[in-house]
Amino acid sequence: MTSLLPALHETSDRTDSPEAVRFGEHTLTYAELAGASAALAARIAGAGRVAVWATPTAGTVVAVVAALRAGVPAVPLNPRTGARELAHILADSSPSLVLAGAGEELPAALDGVERLDVDTAARAWGTGFAEPPAESPALVVYTSGTTGPPKGAVLPRRAIAASLDALQDAWRWTGDDVLVHALPLFHVHGLVLGILGPLRRGGSVRHLGRFSPEGVARELLSGATMLFGVPTMYHRLAGALDGPDGAGELRKALAGARLLVSGSAALPVHDHERIAAATGRRVVERYGMTETLMNTGVRADGVPRAGTVGPPLAGVELRLVEEDGGVLEGAGALGEIQVRGPNLFTGYLNRPDATAAAFTEDGFFRTGDMATLDPDGYVRIVGRKATDLIKSGGYKIGAGEIENALLEHPGVREAAVTGEPDPDLGERIVAWVVPADAGSPPGERELADHVAGLLAPHKRPRVVRLLDALPRNDLGKIMKRALGV
Repeated sequence: MTSLLPALHETSDRTDSPEAVRFGEHTLTYAELAGASAALAARIAGAGRVAVWATPTAGTVVAVVAALRAGVPAVPLNPRTGARELAHILADSSPSLVLAGAGEELPAALDGVERLDVDTAARAWGTGFAEPPAESPALVVYTSGTTGPPKGAVLPRRAIAASLDALQDAWRWTGDDVLVHALPLFHVHGLVLGILGPLRRGGSVRHLGRFSPEGVARELLSGATMLFGVPTMYHRLAGALDGPDGAGELRKALAGARLLVSGSAALPVHDHERIAAATGRRVVERYGMTETLMNTGVRADGVPRAGTVGPPLAGVELRLVEEDGGVLEGAGALGEIQVRGPNLFTGYLNRPDATAAAFTEDGFFRTGDMATLDPDGYVRIVGRKATDLIKSGGYKIGAGEIENALLEHPGVREAAVTGEPDPDLGERIVAWVVPADAGSPPGERELADHVAGLLAPHKRPRVVRLLDALPRNDLGKIMKRALGV
């Protein structure tokens, strides 16, 4: 396999080395990133898996690039993960080190893991690292399922390279592109697409730290060519375009971008049309998962259509399958998406049972997403096969773990969690609660804080609805469809 980040080597020794990453006022050129990552890679070589405290900083980029160069699998950690979820991830992945920025405070759950501070100013020149095999694991990214704790998806170097190269083909992505985004760096959208994507091409990325329409406008008007975001961000951009303050600058910025890309959940048609009407530019959508990286995408030379995520990317086989396993043919038929290709993960860490269940006998991955095909091959995703995966603010959230957290509150007797449409988040989390004491039920804020403390803030319920009893079938299973799902 050729180098995963060839541009890092091709430009690192140039005296006029171009900018690689920018976080606010902190920038790293390719030469500086090469030197800092080489110094760290030399220190972690042979360490086994390493955890990365994935804050939106240049230090996170240095840590991940160092791990990739050293051939050490990196486990990105969400700094806002609750104590229980973090403890599970650490026990499951068993990192030998945690890489964090100097001065960053780590939670008690990491006390037992040796810490190594990332020095973005360190330099090691002339340090060579052999390219690991294509199938060797590059990242272990934890993803929530519909029940139980998160599972670690093992992403090989082959999958990262295949997905990024397919996007290069679809989006005409080159080293001249400058990407702007404000995505978290602990999942594949922000880290793989948003950081490793530009670095593989030899381009640059400007991370906003915190999303704002003003920040997007500033960067697009000062040389950025591409914007990556989730529907929540585009909803807020659409709202800002309607406002009197700064709408003109934002309109000009979005209209001048080469590519506006939305992912991680469906972008509402209303927001598509608001942005197109104000700027003359349409947002393109793509479809991927932690386990599969990118599966489909509207091409730069294609026709963006609201409600579609484009055709399959180069190298990706995609089919729709009926409940009985029969493959559907022709446009309009509704079935579960199954995919096969070099973009797939190798399996769930320590979960051979879950890995086996995720694949068909002929090697297709069962996504659990339901879709139809347009006559020209564009995919239209219509929802989940199950009702227990909620997409909120760009995150995929399993209802089961939130239910378990709610049931640990002393004021909760029974709980069910569903999602319902939200114009800003895509879906909002709704908790249906039977209180232990009907005369003194726990408050909405109290339950939200309880869940956020155990899991993560984005998993807190936004709405709490009190019931006398949850609807159940004869076997005692909660009938969520009776709750209005």
